[in-house]
Amino acid sequence: MYIEKINSPSDIKSLDINQLNTLAAEIRSGLMKRLSKRGGHFGPNFGFVEATIALHYVFDSPKDKFVFDVSHQCYTHKMLTGRKEAFFNDERFNDISGYTNPEESEHDFFKVGHTSTSVSLACGLVKGRDVKGETGNIVAIIGDGSLSGGEALEGIDFAAELESNFIIIVNDNDMSIAENHGGLYKNLKALRDSEGHCECNLFRAMGLDYLYVSDGNNIAQLIEAFKKVKDIDHPIVVHMKTVKGKGYRPAETHKEEWHWHMPFNPETGEMLASWSGENYGNLTCDYLMQKMKNDKSVVTITAAVPTNIGFTEDKRKAAGSQFIDVGIAEEHAVAMASGIAKAGGKPVFATHSSFFQRTYDQISQDLCINSSPATLLVNTASVYGMHDITHLGLFDIPMMSNIPNLVYLAPTNCEEYFAMLDWSIEQNRYPVAIRIPCNGVIHTDTTEDTDYSEINRYRITRQGKDVAIIALGDFYQIGEKLADLISEKAGISPTLINPRYITGIDTSMLEQIRSDHSIVITLEDGILDGGFGEKISRFYGSSDIKVYNFGLKKEFVDRYAVEDILRANNLTPDQIYNVIWHN
Repeated sequence: MYIEKINSPSDIKSLDINQLNTLAAEIRSGLMKRLSKRGGHFGPNFGFVEATIALHYVFDSPKDKFVFDVSHQCYTHKMLTGRKEAFFNDERFNDISGYTNPEESEHDFFKVGHTSTSVSLACGLVKGRDVKGETGNIVAIIGDGSLSGGEALEGIDFAAELESNFIIIVNDNDMSIAENHGGLYKNLKALRDSEGHCECNLFRAMGLDYLYVSDGNNIAQLIEAFKKVKDIDHPIVVHMKTVKGKGYRPAETHKEEWHWHMPFNPETGEMLASWSGENYGNLTCDYLMQKMKNDKSVVTITAAVPTNIGFTEDKRKAAGSQFIDVGIAEEHAVAMASGIAKAGGKPVFATHSSFFQRTYDQISQDLCINSSPATLLVNTASVYGMHDITHLGLFDIPMMSNIPNLVYLAPTNCEEYFAMLDWSIEQNRYPVAIRIPCNGVIHTDTTEDTDYSEINRYRITRQGKDVAIIALGDFYQIGEKLADLISEKAGISPTLINPRYITGIDTSMLEQIRSDHSIVITLEDGILDGGFGEKISRFYGSSDIKVYNFGLKKEFVDRYAVEDILRANNLTPDQIYNVIWHN
């Protein structure tokens, strides 16, 4: 096997085209070994094998610098830069992350997991190289799906002004995670259909030179193209047509399903573990489908991740014009939701917590200043959510709960979640965000409120004395276990409170607690700094009540186990009890 002898990019430069094609097949076998056992980004990596080989064949990494957009297509790059054992050796799988990582290799320059950033990052490398009088090629690699992101267009718009060596590789497989959305994709199609010769050219319109490669999975074509642009003295776009999931028929046929995939049987494509039972994605989709059927003013919006709330291709088609996928454009989605609400519609925009981080200005300026009654569904906002460093959902509470006019709700169970969602859609006074629960679909026999218009009214679920536990959202169940433990070990029946509202405090209830409680414990599924618990501490600051805030430390964590991070932050009932009673 050729791959056995590849320990750095220089090792492939002596291979001929036939040998490079054999190497591509060997690399796909390594990808298959890892991805079938561990899961991960399948389609992006299988589709970019030949291009990565050609890049390393022509250019001289790390002097020539590659910046991968999202970097979910960097696995071949990792194999060719000394990390192949993490694909072929099961015991070495944990050696690498799923994205580029400078801590792993000098050939990686950024930790990147969010989309549409490569051109801007690479613009900075270009400017830094030029002001220092250095040499070397800067290559930004971006997929066509990422072009719908505003930062990508900002970077491309600026790139021509650099007037020096800068190569932008546009990997065009006619797909985002799901299908592409937006007018620019009509131009990409026209460019593909004309093999780069159509008069209308988005990239030339922005002042960039342009080169088209008709087969981006053909190593010989790619090498020829990359040799043409190596050491070029001005910015250029190399637009190449590739096949997402190339080399594995199920991935080529079902591109959306195979963008990211759970472990599977490589012979059949069947997942090794079946996911049965309820989940909030399907439940939310079913609810919204019925809501839209009954009320034509309800509109569901997603941003390139429609299945985060269960909208598979068949559901999207059934919803028709009441379903909108804006592409990777969360800022646009929030502002558009504000506009729909002002026009009398009932918009619901859902995406992941870490993607909402891109929308702070729109939530503040476009939504909340205007008090537009739109609904934001914040998914994977939890320690139980996504676990890698670039997709952490732990920072939403400080970011969102301190924006004026926004009502941010944290349901503790399934029935409460849908009661809040229904109220939010039907009310017309507030912009509302709701944390979708992440700790499993938990049902309750308790009758939940249906009207949340009396803002910042907490709910006492167990009346006690001496100790009050205020347990927010997904941590309510930890609060229940803690209350039981305190009763058992300390002989105290604590008060348990479901605060429901993240964005404010229930001063009336907190005053009531002051009379017969000496300890208040807050539990929140997010970072403590700037979070929910600090609001409670501030309220009791001048009193004799002792307040303990439990949540997560402000830090970037990567590929963690939930149990480990809970224990590291003293968030198990036993640890919380010991902190309080042994102080």
